[in-house]
Amino acid sequence: MLLIDDILLAPLRGLLLVFREVHDAAQQELAGEQEAIRAELYQAYMMLETGQITPGQFEAREEELLERLEQLESFGPDADGELQEIE
Repeated sequence: MLLIDDILLAPLRGLLLVFREVHDAAQQELAGEQEAIRAELYQAYMMLETGQITPGQFEAREEELLERLEQLESFGPDADGELQEIE
């Protein structure tokens, strides 16, 4: 009986494995995007400090980057590692 159960449940287990892999790939992509935005924000701070951009240009860039980061974090996992719902 256990062999039949294993055979019948194999497609569901395979599908679950695929969903987990897709979820993990999406989480890695999201983390990479967040890291790229943080790097851009750091670069903007450095450009401001070295006088390459004006404070007004910096504020506009900072606002844009922080908004993008906030949007990405709204799609990210919560403290338990589970995806949050979109509000």
